Amino acid sequence: MDMAVEKASAPTSVRLTPLMLNHAAWVTHDVEATADFYMNIMGMELASTVIGDSVPSTGDAFPYFHIFFRMQDGSTIAFFEAPGLPERPEPSHPAYLIFDHVALQAGSPEEVDRWHEWLTNNGVEVVGPTDHDGLIYSIYFKDPNGLRLEITYPTDPEWNRHTDRARDDLLFWKEGKQKAQQSGREMSEAMVDLIASRGRASPAA
Repeated sequence: MDMAVEKASAPTSVRLTPLMLNHAAWVTHDVEATADFYMNIMGMELASTVIGDSVPSTGDAFPYFHIFFRMQDGSTIAFFEAPGLPERPEPSHPAYLIFDHVALQAGSPEEVDRWHEWLTNNGVEVVGPTDHDGLIYSIYFKDPNGLRLEITYPTDPEWNRHTDRARDDLLFWKEGKQKAQQSGREMSEAMVDLIASRGRASPAA
């Protein structure tokens, strides 16, 4: 067992754990369109802004506009617009466009459905709703920057308390990759067979 899996399966007596999500940030090339979407479509408050001529954490001379949008619990989504940045390169595989996303929680499954109607009526293309094996109920869509967003409701009240099973899953996945590498088979194909042999795939995006 490697150190990462060992740490995950053995609680320590002294631990620092973040209190909550403060903000997650991305680059935008159109802060006006981004502000319109998050304020008028997503219903978030314009929380704060920062304007600077260099990046405080690194000293890089990138002039920027930093903008924050607040949700009901006080957590925020943020963006940077920096003049002259090139467009992002296309992902090397379409899975990146699916797996990389931000999930925002609604108050009920019915509210997820109301979001679906609201977004669709406002011209936003929506995928779902999707019931992830009784764990969460979700819809998916993209913001003006191409960031994939999820509106979700946890239909399992203990959805983020399955620690023992998660540790078993982590070890199963690690050992499965090792077996696939040793077999010389193509990794993705080998893992599909491994999951099928187990008889249960964990809910995903």
